[in-house]
Amino acid sequence: MAGYERVASFATPSDFRKFIESKGYSIPMVDELPEKMKLAEKVQYRGRTIGNRWAILPMEGWDCNPDGSPSELTRRRWLRFATSGAKLIYGTEACAVMKEGKSNTRQLTMTDACYDGLAKMVEEMRSAHAAKFGTADDLLIGLQLTHSGRFSHPNDDKRLESRTAYRHPLLDKKFNTPESAVVTDDEIHGIVDAYRRAAVLAARAGFDFVDVKQAHGYLGHEFLSAVDRPGPYGGSFENRTRFFREIVQGIMADAPGLNISCRLSICDFLPWIKNEAGQGVPMEWKGDYPYAFGGDGTGFGWNLDEPVKFVKMAHDLCGLDMICATIASPYYNVHYQRPAYFAVADGWPPPVHPLEQVARHLKVVAEFKRRCPDIMVVGSGYTCLQDYLPNVGEAVLEAGQADFVGIGRMVLSYPEICDDVLNRRPLARCKICRTIGDCTNAPRHGLVSGCYPLDGFYKEHPHCAMLKEAKAAKAAR
Repeated sequence: MAGYERVASFATPSDFRKFIESKGYSIPMVDELPEKMKLAEKVQYRGRTIGNRWAILPMEGWDCNPDGSPSELTRRRWLRFATSGAKLIYGTEACAVMKEGKSNTRQLTMTDACYDGLAKMVEEMRSAHAAKFGTADDLLIGLQLTHSGRFSHPNDDKRLESRTAYRHPLLDKKFNTPESAVVTDDEIHGIVDAYRRAAVLAARAGFDFVDVKQAHGYLGHEFLSAVDRPGPYGGSFENRTRFFREIVQGIMADAPGLNISCRLSICDFLPWIKNEAGQGVPMEWKGDYPYAFGGDGTGFGWNLDEPVKFVKMAHDLCGLDMICATIASPYYNVHYQRPAYFAVADGWPPPVHPLEQVARHLKVVAEFKRRCPDIMVVGSGYTCLQDYLPNVGEAVLEAGQADFVGIGRMVLSYPEICDDVLNRRPLARCKICRTIGDCTNAPRHGLVSGCYPLDGFYKEHPHCAMLKEAKAAKAAR
């Protein structure tokens, strides 16, 4: 990260604003939060009131029980989400709809065996929120439903058991994916049924909505770029969206009244790899690159025509009027949607200033919101802004470039940031995420996720010492 100015080095919002302006980064911000903050505004959603514009994004803790039910570590995270002050818990956690689609052996799973634990946690979240804030009537809680597809590790965290939408000439090479990984049409029907069953259980457990994940290179997202797949699930836009439509139609039939949203990668890019020097570089491709949903054909830019068409189709299908907008995939574009100053275990140093990546993310989401003004957009990718996240989030909302400010990594180290901002307390700088990446490094070594540098609970966890040893061993190689 040599040469990249750290956010913590800027003493005031004005200093930070002047810096981003000098770099030409399209990052809106306010120097001071106004008396009437957009972040504090209530939002009406399908007959419900969402109490403010903070959102907690879904993550994976790698800390559930082997059967996919929530553990005490899962419960601790969820209750911290519930008492953060955010009024939209968008998706809560990436929850696999079946064992075969788990991204790791300890991923949360929505099955009959896991139902009781999840239902209890939803009830506890509402109770904890009400105890702290007086009511939970304006709290909306969702559950993200997903199948990890290419990145499935259902039986061994070190062995991929990929299920893919089609033969991808670059990703198959990058991840050593066999031809047999492509799901058959019959297998797709079984996966759709698993989504339907999971949604029924989610509704019964008390979730307000489900997020049918279409992001980050997982199976749902991959179908959107299946331009080469033969048959009813590939080729045309109609066919490439069939998987999503069948899931949604099934949920509407089996769980009427359950609201449906989706986290969507609104654009994708060429995959990157690490070269011999340890730097990240895009994979080589000649000619038009057709495998990036929302891409412009170059592999480096975006064209939102199809993502906009997809969301409008979903709105007509099920009344979908809220999405969480993200971009690309952390598996092959690690710095695009999760900008960081430090390289994660299997990644590479930031190829450009991390704030340049933030600017791209905000710009793409702003364009999407402009083209879909009637869709509520939960923004993401804010954590790298660190001390000035609230200033940027407020400006984004004021400009109408998103409807909610969604945070992920930040809430692991500093869940109270939402409540502190809303009540004008000084930020607790010792809790602010500095994008060190140990919440990702730990899972990369088979350990539970958490903020090991800043959360005292994880500092004392046995996995902290194991993580330090793993990182030291890698550094010595």
